[in-house]
Amino acid sequence: MRSRTSRTEQAGAFAAVDLGASSGRVMVGRVGPDTLDLTEAHRFPNRPVRLAEGLRWDVLGLYAGILDGLRAAGRVDSIGIDSWGVDYGLLDADGRLLGNPVHYRDARTEGMARKAWGRVPAERLYAETGIQDSPINTLYQLLAAEGTAQLAAATRLLLIPDLFTYWLTGEQGTELTNASTTQLIDPRTGTWAHSAADALGIDLSLFAPLRHPGDPAGRLLAHVVEHTGHEAPVTTVGSHDTASAVAAVPAVAGERFAYICTGTWSLAGLELDAPVMTEPSRAANFTNELGIDGTVRYLRNIMGLWLLQECMRDWSEPDVVPLLREAAAAPGPRSVVDASDPAFLAPGRMPERIAEACRTTGQPVPTTPGAITRCILDSLALAHRRAITSAQSLADHPVDVVHVVGGGARNRLLCQLTADACGVPVVAGPAEAAALGNVLVQARAHGRVTDRAAMRELLVRTQLLERYEPSADRGVWEAADARVPRR
Repeated sequence: MRSRTSRTEQAGAFAAVDLGASSGRVMVGRVGPDTLDLTEAHRFPNRPVRLAEGLRWDVLGLYAGILDGLRAAGRVDSIGIDSWGVDYGLLDADGRLLGNPVHYRDARTEGMARKAWGRVPAERLYAETGIQDSPINTLYQLLAAEGTAQLAAATRLLLIPDLFTYWLTGEQGTELTNASTTQLIDPRTGTWAHSAADALGIDLSLFAPLRHPGDPAGRLLAHVVEHTGHEAPVTTVGSHDTASAVAAVPAVAGERFAYICTGTWSLAGLELDAPVMTEPSRAANFTNELGIDGTVRYLRNIMGLWLLQECMRDWSEPDVVPLLREAAAAPGPRSVVDASDPAFLAPGRMPERIAEACRTTGQPVPTTPGAITRCILDSLALAHRRAITSAQSLADHPVDVVHVVGGGARNRLLCQLTADACGVPVVAGPAEAAALGNVLVQARAHGRVTDRAAMRELLVRTQLLERYEPSADRGVWEAADARVPRR
């Protein structure tokens, strides 16, 4: 048996910059033959700002948090950055940022799908990109920006993780897993969908050259080294946080699994070797985003714990524990809503909107915070069931277990309800999947772990996982499913 000292000496240290919709953090992962430890060096808020022209990200505040986090992290072997997808910053010819990046929940993309389909029919667009119809897609954001002075002045577009990499290193690139969320990548080839982009009037030369997870992304600039107190290379990771989270699914060899990456969003689906770009897949609104090692994240976007977060904001309730206690005591699934409905995308008045959705479908209207919380969790479990069931059928890929990773893995009630609704066991954890996937891709690039199978085997041996068995009563979920119309 190796001693603790020898394991520590063999472990590499990797800084994962992990940016979420409400906060960012810098985590330090230590990876060795029998070691996968993660500690938080620094956490900082992510507070979008509403201006007269719309909702914007405070990217300078985030960058300051990243610099402080890298300083707190100390000396590391490498740095990797992941964040949410679809959003971007525009640079002028001098490499300067043109305004604050627009938040994906901004209303500017309303009606942009119809504009796109007027140039490229929806069927052709899906056949060339395999990406679901969602108002947040980069494609629709660019169509909304047509004719603006900002876009006219831009010579470069960098997705959010690539923008921060550029500020750290001075090097520009477009990481592939995040690029696939733009609806401008062909997932069969992993290259730009030139035919669709040309027909849409989108100039792909705005994008920097594509990079892949594991590629070197540059070294810290001198002023960054001065601020952080150390120098390290930046390594390209699965910079879409879902790509990093799926890389950290602790599946055992040969296991037939589905995954649900839970947090502000729930991303429910399968890891495949090839995309599913059929007409039934488009009609079911499944997306084919790219993962590490040429894999495909075949999934459906679900609103996720955003629904509960918005309700808690409305209630001025900072503590989720009493809400979950009340929800567990409430009967269910009594009232459910469609947690994939874009009607829940915008912030504000979430309890009233959930109540109205129940009223419209003739279900009992939840009125107390506990009852609304139970409605949300039941609705998420039902949406998970629908997504996993449909994905298996559309991809002809049966599963025996569902892995729940991300923040929702800590929500025991949601995990149990998901197992009950899906009718298969749920394995919950790790909760810090995006940061762990970020760290593991860096560790592989720097020789600390060999391949994807070894990454997952290390996760299984080192991370705390919890298994939930489904209840035998499937009828209540079939009845709940019948109460919510399918779009």
